Amino acid sequence: MALPVSDYTRAIDALFARTAGHIKPGLSRTNALLLALDNPQNRFPAFHVAGTNGKGSVCATIDALLRCKGYRVGRYTSPHLVDFRERILINSVPIPETHVLDFLASTQQSAEHLEATFFEITTAMAFWYFANQHVDIAVIETGLGGTHDSTNVIDPIVATVTNIGLDHTDYLGPTLQSIANEKAGIFKPGRPAIIGEPTAELAHHLASQAEARGASPIVIMRNSWRTDTPTMSNGSTHFTATTPDGLLELATPLYGQHQAQNTLTAIAAVWTAGAPYRLQPTDLNKALSTVTLPGRFQRTGDWIFDVAHNPAGAQTLAETLQTTPTPRPITALVGVLADKDWRGILDTLAPAIDELIITQPKTAPPDRAWNPAQAAQYATHLHRPVHLETDFDTAMHYAQSRPGTKVITGSFHTVGDAMQHLAINPLIA
Repeated sequence: MALPVSDYTRAIDALFARTAGHIKPGLSRTNALLLALDNPQNRFPAFHVAGTNGKGSVCATIDALLRCKGYRVGRYTSPHLVDFRERILINSVPIPETHVLDFLASTQQSAEHLEATFFEITTAMAFWYFANQHVDIAVIETGLGGTHDSTNVIDPIVATVTNIGLDHTDYLGPTLQSIANEKAGIFKPGRPAIIGEPTAELAHHLASQAEARGASPIVIMRNSWRTDTPTMSNGSTHFTATTPDGLLELATPLYGQHQAQNTLTAIAAVWTAGAPYRLQPTDLNKALSTVTLPGRFQRTGDWIFDVAHNPAGAQTLAETLQTTPTPRPITALVGVLADKDWRGILDTLAPAIDELIITQPKTAPPDRAWNPAQAAQYATHLHRPVHLETDFDTAMHYAQSRPGTKVITGSFHTVGDAMQHLAINPLIA
């Protein structure tokens, strides 16, 4: 592959074409790439976050808390919605195109020799960029799992697992316990472990995994950091939190009852990291007010964008729609990847909506594209009007013609394609 370094778009397309859709668990290729770059991952401290859902929210909140302390913060998350550069941010500013091109050109030969995957190359790029730009600290989200995830080459100052759900079972195992074991792989000896999982059995299972790996201290959120039932008003989620600093009245612009737990998990991670990172309680709401995370119950006019891509995410979306004043009727445009539990997503979402549009996101990898006709046929038992339109732009035009509220969901691809269709920049709130 001759990398077209003169053109950013073509370079990214070439990178995706070479590696997208291929997952090779293991750290050897990532370590080899990083060794050739003089191990940039060792040149900054980092928070590490894994979990089935909520990773992005926790990372965005940790980022905001650290920036309120005056730190220069790198944030590496995945996937992106519209532009690849959304994955690699410093103080919420994306990596410049020139840096992407420079990295791809300089590492092309070694990446090809190693047969490195898209995510391995991107992870190395993020660490290289953060080190070269001298960030004070980074917030790193796992891509898939934990133990064998490319990001698991770091020795974080705190490791956090948000929660455990059934997703990626073909790679992580068929049970909640097997998935928990994989995600617990980010816990490190002598480093704090934050466990956000709300159910007692799984939380204690994760704690035993953290203890076996020598993590210390081990913080089980449900035991020592708790929230009351949140309320939503004025575009924010409000809640009272029980913390080591006492009862705190907090609010986050991340919308939905589940965001109280995500917010508190992020606060616990920063608090546990120690005095250099810990905020005064009086500064928390100021920091939280700056949190931004596109595609998580994001309202733009009469549109709601939510990247619910598994049944647990769909359940959260449905509950938020049902507990939030939302103009009816609610039309949901849904596009899901074939390897997801799309039946579970549709079943869970249906009670909260009035009409369903089934479509195919433009950017879905061909080897992961679902069958919209099959999904539409399945959806007939949901007792909601079902409109099948495989052409995405046509489906969007139909959605725009519907009254009330339009919800875009099912995958990052669907939400990103919709934002691109509507000329919405995810990085501009």
